[in-house]
Amino acid sequence: MKTLIIISFALFILFFVLQSFTRMSVNKTEEQKYTVVYKDKEFEIRFYPASIFASITSDAKTYKELANPGFRMLAGYIFGGNENETKISMTTPVHMDISDSASTMSFVMPSSYDENNLPKPNDPNVKIVRSTDEYVAAIQFGGFASDKDIEFYSGKLQKLLEAKGITSYGHYRFLGYNPPFQVIGRRNEIIVSVNWDENK
Repeated sequence: MKTLIIISFALFILFFVLQSFTRMSVNKTEEQKYTVVYKDKEFEIRFYPASIFASITSDAKTYKELANPGFRMLAGYIFGGNENETKISMTTPVHMDISDSASTMSFVMPSSYDENNLPKPNDPNVKIVRSTDEYVAAIQFGGFASDKDIEFYSGKLQKLLEAKGITSYGHYRFLGYNPPFQVIGRRNEIIVSVNWDENK
């Protein structure tokens, strides 16, 4: 019994140390730049300047269907699956736009890259695209995301925006910030484009 307690304690310490290192690593990962222009108790409005993404399009209709296959294709590109066999640093967050017609997953490219110096993907399904400047509303939640969570927080954000008289457009999108092996301190967000006038 004593041996079991010692082993359990040692495993707990190992788990805690590994999770601490994981969180430190995530904190050092470059995050997509944005500016908060309005903050409410449960959501905020952000301005995102244009960014470069590596993206794939899928016929997946759920988070569960899109997450793993999409991640593998995009990870293949940044881990050397390109014309120069260049290793491109991972950034956060991972963007997912899930719908019944066509879904996309995108990795934000590091700010040191643009369309001219990014290597061409070997996989023709991976496309390099530039987003446009946009204002979005964002709501945050923790834990491991699921389709149920995405549906719930999308609905919650919609109600919050309607209550404030803020008009949105386009799909509600999911942002994931953590690797799958991180258990503690996970960050997920739902965003949607909004019409916003900073002068009002």
